[in-house]
Amino acid sequence: MFVLRQVLQGHFILEGSEQHCSIIGTFVLRIEDTDQTRYVSGAEAYIVEALNWLNIPFDEGPGKEGKFGPYRQSERKDIYKQYADALVESGDAYYAFDTPAELAELRSKTEAAGETFIYNWHNREQLNNSLGMSDIEIKSILGQERPYVIRFKTPANEILELQDIIRGQVTVNTATLDDKVLFKSDGMPTYHLANIVDDHLMQITHVIRGEEWLPSLALHILLYRAFGWDAPEFAHLPLIMKPVGKGKLSKRDGDKMGFPVFPLEWNPKNAAPASGYREEGYLPEAVINMLAFLGWNPGTEQELFSLEELTEAFDLSRVNKAGAKFDPEKTKWFQHQYIQNVSNEQLADEFELILQQKGIKSPLNTAVIVGMLKERATFVSDLWGLGGFFYIAPELYNEKAAKKAFKEQTPALLQTAADLIMAAKNFNPSQLSDAIKGWITQNDIGFGAVMMPLRLALVGELKGPDVFDIIAMLGKEESVSRIQKAISFINS
Repeated sequence: MFVLRQVLQGHFILEGSEQHCSIIGTFVLRIEDTDQTRYVSGAEAYIVEALNWLNIPFDEGPGKEGKFGPYRQSERKDIYKQYADALVESGDAYYAFDTPAELAELRSKTEAAGETFIYNWHNREQLNNSLGMSDIEIKSILGQERPYVIRFKTPANEILELQDIIRGQVTVNTATLDDKVLFKSDGMPTYHLANIVDDHLMQITHVIRGEEWLPSLALHILLYRAFGWDAPEFAHLPLIMKPVGKGKLSKRDGDKMGFPVFPLEWNPKNAAPASGYREEGYLPEAVINMLAFLGWNPGTEQELFSLEELTEAFDLSRVNKAGAKFDPEKTKWFQHQYIQNVSNEQLADEFELILQQKGIKSPLNTAVIVGMLKERATFVSDLWGLGGFFYIAPELYNEKAAKKAFKEQTPALLQTAADLIMAAKNFNPSQLSDAIKGWITQNDIGFGAVMMPLRLALVGELKGPDVFDIIAMLGKEESVSRIQKAISFINS
């Protein structure tokens, strides 16, 4: 079974049924919304839309009920309370009645002494909790409806030898761990309890998550042991690092540095909007391919993988331990490669929308034009910059190119070229090329003396597809009109 964990602010964690992901499983979406202070309205719908755009829709989850629901953790709090109470009953957890003010005072005194406050074996017997209380005292306090939390009773001094698929053996002394809160005073579990319970009940065998959760691995293993359950295998993925400098890539870094970090544009209330890959013009296949290579490589020279190929090739044994530096230019490279495989007709449909926004109606074959341009395009939006001259004749000529291409003999040469274009019977690129290049060769003129100013006359710059493809697309009248305009410009 596969579960895409989602804290509502946008942190994804994938859990899978096998180390090698070619095994077919059920993709379960679980919404981890136990921290109500961080709840963001609209985030769940955003997650679903993002997954659908990426062509990885979930099989089971909110709105697609299966045998493991409900799938919002906020709707499962009664389940978690039962398991929290069971831990208290077994002696593996206890009630803590310390108020936030009391804990803040203790923390302040400890820090003033130059130490770090930690709530665990070394001081828990002296703190305001149920340890050392009789059952009558505990029931009396609970009957007063005083706020409390349930803390895990971490072993005092035990060496844990933990295994991680990516990290290998991890050694932890429990004496360094604090007694984590498992159940909060608001009636909600913490991440630690909720996910261990859900992973067990949902029959998760492999947990794959970010390395920032590695320090929690010891607690989670201890929780499995306390419940008497077999723990799943764990794999902690490397962090995604900033493109420049040090540190983990944050949600804000992208807009600061000019690239998206969200799959779709994200515009929550009371927060700055963030750009999305979809709105920036990226193809979902390119985004998936890029994400797969952050911290993983197939061990071959192949870089372009379809989703099906990734499913077959991905193996946790090839995931790196070191953080993966995010490369916006490499992301654009993936996008460029994938857009080449999109049909000219599909790209033309999208390009037509851009033309409509510019108020352009043209009889030209958009799909053919796209076919001429897309080799140089990374995004559909690039097509206008690459081929806007097809729709709007140049008013000016690139100054640097004009100095290089427009010479004293250029008007006469362009006029002859215009005459050959008008005289062409079979108006196609091949015939046009034969006529003009044949004239150039026979008269020993030099190709640069004709081809450069001809391109500049048609385009306005020394860029674009083959000159004869451009002429054939523009047609006789438009091509000659642009050449005559350039002649007038030179003569003036």
